[in-house]
Amino acid sequence: MTLPAYEIETAANSRYSVIWLHGLGADGNDFAPIVPQLVDRAWGPIRFVFPHAPVRPVTINNGMSMRAWYDIAAFDLNARQDEAGMRASVAAVESLIGREHERGVPSERIVLAGFSQGGAIALAAGLQYAEKLAGIIALSTYLPTYAALASERSAANAAIPIFWGHGTVDPVVVLQRGLESRDVLQSLGYAVEWHSYLMAHAVCPEEIGDLRHWLSQRLA
Repeated sequence: MTLPAYEIETAANSRYSVIWLHGLGADGNDFAPIVPQLVDRAWGPIRFVFPHAPVRPVTINNGMSMRAWYDIAAFDLNARQDEAGMRASVAAVESLIGREHERGVPSERIVLAGFSQGGAIALAAGLQYAEKLAGIIALSTYLPTYAALASERSAANAAIPIFWGHGTVDPVVVLQRGLESRDVLQSLGYAVEWHSYLMAHAVCPEEIGDLRHWLSQRLA
């Protein structure tokens, strides 16, 4: 089953697609307002796909049900990662990519993006996808432990460009966690363009500007 999603097309006959995953407890509408600030008309027609994560109980929030890409058991993001939940969400992202194929957008013109929890899934899905993708946008996030394993990573995306933005005073996914994830990726040969900003667990105008520049190199 393909997840429901909110979509924005900058013009008819999209040549590129950006599949953008929200953070814990939000939904697909969360990042839609960023599109007018982000888009450069020189890119041509783009479809932004903002899927809604399934509703599930989240342990760290007293078992309350909310939209989540996977369960989080503890504030220590290294502790007992919900690998099964992560894999299910990666499969859901692959289904969304497949739908873009059906609508005429090939893998090499698809960017995966995500914030926080959504960023972790964007990274895992992008690194293991069997066909070459255009890039990964990882915002205020971390690399799931299993995603770094050699058995999980696809040769097709060994050179995938990765934009990583992180707040220096992020209390949710602390800066050090982002830096450690970046270092793991770089040690495996991935091209990570790292940016840090004086902000908490958020997105800032400077970051949007840097992201526009990065996307221009992928989509122009």
